[in-house]
Amino acid sequence: MDLNFLFNIANIFVLPFWLLIIFMPNWVLTKKIMESYLIFLPLIFLYIYLFITSLNPESIATLSNPQLLDLAKVFSDPVVTFAGWVHFLILDLFLGRYIYWQGQNEKIWTIHSLILCLFAGPIGFLSHIITKAIQTQLTKKVEPELT
Repeated sequence: MDLNFLFNIANIFVLPFWLLIIFMPNWVLTKKIMESYLIFLPLIFLYIYLFITSLNPESIATLSNPQLLDLAKVFSDPVVTFAGWVHFLILDLFLGRYIYWQGQNEKIWTIHSLILCLFAGPIGFLSHIITKAIQTQLTKKVEPELT
C-alpha cells in the first residue's frame, strides 16, 4: 500500500477524537468514545507494521545503541519516519485523552491545553499542569476557611 496514502489516513484518523474532546467535551458520545482504549488500536497496529517492516541490521544496531547522528540517518528512511510520526500521533492522543479526563473529573479548563497538545504534546501537557495549579490555587482562595 502507498505510504503517503497511509500517512494521510493516519493523520485524518485522529482528528475526530481531537475535535470531540476540544469542542464537544461534555457530549455523552464524546465521553463514551473517550472511555475506551479501542480508539488507539488501529494506530497501534499500523505502528507495529511500520516498526517491523523498518527493521534491518542498521536500524536494529542504531536502536540498540542510539547516537544522534545515527538516528538521524535511520530516520531518513520514510518508513522509519512514518513509524515515528504514528508514535507521536498515538502518544499525543493518549496524553490529550488524559488531559480531557482530568479536566472532566476535576472541572479543569482544558481547551487551550488540548489544542497545544494536538500540535505539540509536551507543551500542551505543561499548559495543563500550569492551568491545574492556577485553578487549584484560585479555588482555595475562593472557598471559605473552616475553623
